[in-house]
Amino acid sequence: MYVKKYAVLFIVVLIGCITYLQYSTISPVRTLHNIFRELYYIPVFVGALSYGLAGALLSYLLIFCLYLPYVIMTWPGSLFSETNRLLPLLLQGLFAVMAGYLVDRDRKHRTQMERDRYLADVGRIATVIVHDLKNPLIAIEGFARRIKEGRGKTDAAVQVILNSADQMQKIVTSVLDFSRPLQLDIKQIDLRDIVKHAREACRIKAEQREMILSVDLPSVPINASIDSFHLERALVNLITNAIDASGKDQKVSIILAADNTRATIIIADKGLGIEKKNIENIFVPFYTKKRGGTGLGMPIAKKIIEGHRGKIHISSKPGEGTAVVIDLPLDSKEK
Repeated sequence: MYVKKYAVLFIVVLIGCITYLQYSTISPVRTLHNIFRELYYIPVFVGALSYGLAGALLSYLLIFCLYLPYVIMTWPGSLFSETNRLLPLLLQGLFAVMAGYLVDRDRKHRTQMERDRYLADVGRIATVIVHDLKNPLIAIEGFARRIKEGRGKTDAAVQVILNSADQMQKIVTSVLDFSRPLQLDIKQIDLRDIVKHAREACRIKAEQREMILSVDLPSVPINASIDSFHLERALVNLITNAIDASGKDQKVSIILAADNTRATIIIADKGLGIEKKNIENIFVPFYTKKRGGTGLGMPIAKKIIEGHRGKIHISSKPGEGTAVVIDLPLDSKEK
């Protein structure tokens, strides 16, 4: 909105300045007048870029109203001379129409593309939700019937229903988190605490898989301006992926380091690794090779990290493991 207001001011001031030069320059200096007349293309073009056809035509109408009296006042009495001066003015009108039309057409095309992309994303989200919710719903329905008919062990059936409901909640939460805008509550906090909390959140899963979850932290505080809740969630997603990719007795390492302006968090595993062709798809929404996954964990983590003006990079070799490197500014307002 402010940009368009400044565009209007720029157009009006520029047209006024050019017109003033036209009127204040003596008539015999025809070369300067020709140059000033050509300068009128600039505000017409700016009007087209800012407001499309309407902006271009209004800019041209203002030029026409201000320039026509000058043409009449300086008419030498020769029809040929007058035609030479009016023809460029008419060509500017044609330019205004063409430029405005093309800008409007381009905007309509982009709007339609954005609408189509939005509908395609909605379709993909709906497809993922329907596909991923189908199996938990089948399990809930099946075991609910068993309970109703008195078949099988009730406790086991209830546990399956609870697990399925939990999976459904996880799917819905992931989709909602990815689709809505990220709102950060930035506060000064020690990054070591965030890493510790994320590690604790994943500790039980690592113990169940009989894996080692190691943390290497600096001895001094690493204070940063971050949203602790969202960053912890991003780290939990990444650590969970590293655990899922690793086997029994393997180690997942979490390393935090920092200098005066930036912090680096590395999450490394010695699991199966990722093929190079698949690394490019890691952050593509709904892409997953993990059974029961939504394909949104990594995109959400990337969204959170980039929301903090940070960067995330993945390096991996099949059979050797994967390292996720997070680069964060200590002040998230800095790029």
